[in-house]
Amino acid sequence: MRVVIPDDYQDCVRELDCFARLDSHDVRIFNDTVKGIDELAHRFADADAIVLTRERTRIDVALLDRLPKLRLISQTGKLAGHVDLAACTARGVLVAEGSGAGSATAELSWALALASRRHLVDEANRLSRGLWQGHLGQQLSGQRLGVWSYGRIGRQVAAYGRVFGMKVWVWGREGSTAAASADGFEVAPSREAFFAESDVISLHVRLNMDTHGSVTPDDLARMKRTALLINTSRAELIAEGALEQALRAGRPGFAAIDVYEDEPVLARDHPLLALPNVLCTPHIGYVEKDNYERYFGIAFDHINAFAEGRLVDVVNPDVLGALNRTA
Repeated sequence: MRVVIPDDYQDCVRELDCFARLDSHDVRIFNDTVKGIDELAHRFADADAIVLTRERTRIDVALLDRLPKLRLISQTGKLAGHVDLAACTARGVLVAEGSGAGSATAELSWALALASRRHLVDEANRLSRGLWQGHLGQQLSGQRLGVWSYGRIGRQVAAYGRVFGMKVWVWGREGSTAAASADGFEVAPSREAFFAESDVISLHVRLNMDTHGSVTPDDLARMKRTALLINTSRAELIAEGALEQALRAGRPGFAAIDVYEDEPVLARDHPLLALPNVLCTPHIGYVEKDNYERYFGIAFDHINAFAEGRLVDVVNPDVLGALNRTA
């Protein structure tokens, strides 16, 4: 099979142990991202299968109509609205997704909390410039940690907060808060209190139509001037432009951000990069070797299963039924 893997920013996929699983296929890897339909159609023109790294490339109707040879999209991790599933099904393109990641994103969230509270990046940069101490940091112990959504990653972050001696509470939908309560975590009494009284808030909400823009300007305006907002989930959870305005106004006083509306962010063309009270990282929450071995290993297994006629674990099984009827 002809397999195309776009968006391998670090040129690391071919170095993964699991890459050997594609030895019997003709594989082409691209190390950059292109957005235009013409450019994408040219890259994918001969592909029987495409391996998507999370949602770095969008697959929509216009693109699918230019890819008559495409038979399989093998998604690393879960789909997040960047693949038009109905259009794939209508065109007989199978879509397979993988399981969630391990602890990499939760670990980065915690690293951002520690680095932000102790100004680690700035202090390290000062020392490299021949300067000594410049900031008075804060410990996390004793502070109030607010975790929005108690899913797999939120659960891990809440546990880290507990170990570090923070007063942890959770906000989210009923099922999320019920699970947190069952694990012995406090549930915030209200959304207003969650934002107003938390010293650190970490977002771990899955992005969909219902959660788009969930964090409003009013929510941010309620935060303390000393508060820290961490977002390793999705940029679109926060209302467009609201975080930049809130940081300029000083509520919250600091943010640590790993995700952006339009990625990759190049040439310092994002407004958050110009603010002194933000620590920005380039969406590295899930970019970790063990994570990649799991993500891509499952995606490559799906390709081999398809090539051997035994792929059944797909998101759009109606296509399987159609294929079986025509076989």
